Amino acid sequence: MSSTPTPVAEERLRDADRSQNTILVAARDEFAEHGLGGARMDRIAERAGLNKRLIYYYFEDKERLFQAVLEQAYRDIREEEQQLNLLHLKPEIALRRLVEFTWNYYLEHPEFLTLLNSANLHRARHLAQSERARQLNSPLIATLAEVVERGHAEGTFRGGIDPLQLYVSIAGLSYFYLSNNHTLSAIFGRDLMTPKAHNERLSHMCDVILGYVLRN
Repeated sequence: MSSTPTPVAEERLRDADRSQNTILVAARDEFAEHGLGGARMDRIAERAGLNKRLIYYYFEDKERLFQAVLEQAYRDIREEEQQLNLLHLKPEIALRRLVEFTWNYYLEHPEFLTLLNSANLHRARHLAQSERARQLNSPLIATLAEVVERGHAEGTFRGGIDPLQLYVSIAGLSYFYLSNNHTLSAIFGRDLMTPKAHNERLSHMCDVILGYVLRN
């Protein structure tokens, strides 16, 4: 007996995928705007244009929906990072590209930062329970480790660089600046979100990261 799905079954699968993706986008926006505590399933259903019962059918409850949103957020950024093809670039160029990508991605996806803020507020318990999240993020560190090792072997990078610490620094240089731009702009009396300020920040971050890894 053939196990090939019938056209009707395939269409149902496609409908299910579309519905789940629609729910995830609506939930992402709701969680980014209101956080986990303030998010409401009624509003998510309204944003998605779907019955609330369907959300519970696919994701069970708000906690599991938030976990799914976080997993999708990481999947999105890691898939775009893979398009950089870092392993096919010279180590110095690869590292610069990663810094530039991280900065621009955070700028273009402010909801990613607010989701991370909400996740940290809840001590990342949703990510701690997610094997999928760890599987999504591990390849990035492995790729960065290979870039660093190749740079060291070629004599351009110094030794003893921890790829995890390096990535935390790359992400942190962008994340702190953007997450705290309102307070930083206020206390220093300088608009840190102008195009000129953005360019200056990116240039500074590249100098800091490359200054750390390049052999003197």
